Amino acid sequence: MKTTLRRLPALLLATLVGVAGAQSIEKSTVRHGSLAVPVEIARPAGSGPWPPVLYIHAKRGYEDVDREHILGLARDGFLVMAPDWLAANMIERWPDRHVPESEDDVEAALAALLVHPDACRQPVGVVAKSRGPFFAIRLAAQRAADVGPIVAYYGHFQNPNAPEPQQLFSVAPEVRQIRSPVLMLIGDADLELRRHVNGRAFYVLWERGVPVELQMYPLARRAFDFRADQSPEEKIAARHAAGREREWLRRWMGLGPDGRCPGAAPGR
Repeated sequence: MKTTLRRLPALLLATLVGVAGAQSIEKSTVRHGSLAVPVEIARPAGSGPWPPVLYIHAKRGYEDVDREHILGLARDGFLVMAPDWLAANMIERWPDRHVPESEDDVEAALAALLVHPDACRQPVGVVAKSRGPFFAIRLAAQRAADVGPIVAYYGHFQNPNAPEPQQLFSVAPEVRQIRSPVLMLIGDADLELRRHVNGRAFYVLWERGVPVELQMYPLARRAFDFRADQSPEEKIAARHAAGREREWLRRWMGLGPDGRCPGAAPGR
């Protein structure tokens, strides 16, 4: 699949659309076939190259909370690309089934990020939420050389379209194939099925020798990291998760103490 990264044609559409400190978000598109996939790119302050991270949103759609998350990753020194996998195929928010065509949209963003001029030439880290981790493990199984560590927030580790017995008692076949280090972040008050599937995936990965950790947050519900009615405990869990995310990506992407790419000159 040939993928190209295009800046939006009008200057106003290619300008910065968000600023937090010196970080910025730029709107662009990546193309595959006849489709143009909207992406947002968050850059750290200063000059690159920077370690690349692919951000995969949940099925609710790409929202301001996602922009805040990618800006936080940029503050931590990562170049982040976030595709809107609902938009290109005109999928309504909150789809109950998985739309396989949307996987091409996410893969197009991965391909563009790998060759982005400001990205380090290394496997891409992935931060994904809810439905997003299913995209991540599919990519990691198909493109093992291109996908580095995965951070999964309350993630799907089973195909959402799988029959009910598989949802209840097994994990996606990709869990038995991938080698990417996986950090699972989930609340102990999340839905029972989601907690069980995360637990089963943890054991499968661990027994295969894949680096994996499961962080269970007491008193935390689904979307603990951004929900409008966050409890005091969920606010702490969100801060803790951000620190774990940063540490996991830096460790398994082989970054230096300053968070820069392997082999990068100090101060670059």
